[in-house]
Amino acid sequence: MEASNRQHKLDQDKIEALSNKVRQLERTVGLKDLTVAEMEGRLREMAATTFDGVFIWRISDFAKKRQDAIAGRAPAMFSPAFYTSKYGYKMCLRIYLNGDGTGRGTHLSLFFVVMRGLSDALLKWPFNQKVTLMLLDQSNREHIIDAFRPDVTSSSFQRPVSEMNIASGCPLFCPLSKLDGKNSYIRDDTIFIKAIVDLTGL
Repeated sequence: MEASNRQHKLDQDKIEALSNKVRQLERTVGLKDLTVAEMEGRLREMAATTFDGVFIWRISDFAKKRQDAIAGRAPAMFSPAFYTSKYGYKMCLRIYLNGDGTGRGTHLSLFFVVMRGLSDALLKWPFNQKVTLMLLDQSNREHIIDAFRPDVTSSSFQRPVSEMNIASGCPLFCPLSKLDGKNSYIRDDTIFIKAIVDLTGL
C-alpha cells in the first residue's frame, strides 16, 4: 500500500513537473509569436517609410474605421513615420475620420506631427518647412488640398522632447458630406492621403 502511495506521489510530481514545463514552453512560444508580430509590424512600417518629404497614406476599410471613429472606439489614427531625408526630420500624420475639435461630426480632420528622430541634434529648429496636405481624388480631377507654414513660436515645431510633438493642421480639412454618397475620394473602401513637405533650404 505504502509503495503504491509512493508511486502515486512520484507520478503526481512527474505530471506537475511536465505541466510546468508545458506552461513554460507555451509562454516561450507566446513571446516568440509576439516578437514575430512586432517584427512584421516594423517591416510593414519600414516598407511604407519615405525619405524625400513626400508621403502617401493608404487607408483601407474606410467604412469600418469611420464607424469606429463615430462610436469613439478609435477617434484618431496615426500614419507610419516618414522623413525629409535619410537623416532629416521625422514626421507622421494624424487623421480623425469623424473630425476633431471644431470639425467634430462635420469634417475629416487632418494633422501633421513632428516626431523625435535620431538625427534631431543635427537639424535646424524650430521646424520651418511648408507642409501641403491632400485627400486624393482617385479619378485625378479635384484633390482636396490645404497647406500651411509652421508657426515657429508654437511648441508643435520645436525640437521634440517626447516621442511626438502636439499635432498641428486642419480640423476643418474636408466636409464629411463630400465623402457621403457617390464620390471619387473613396474607391474600394479606401482613401489616399498625401503629404508634401517643401525641402527648400534643407
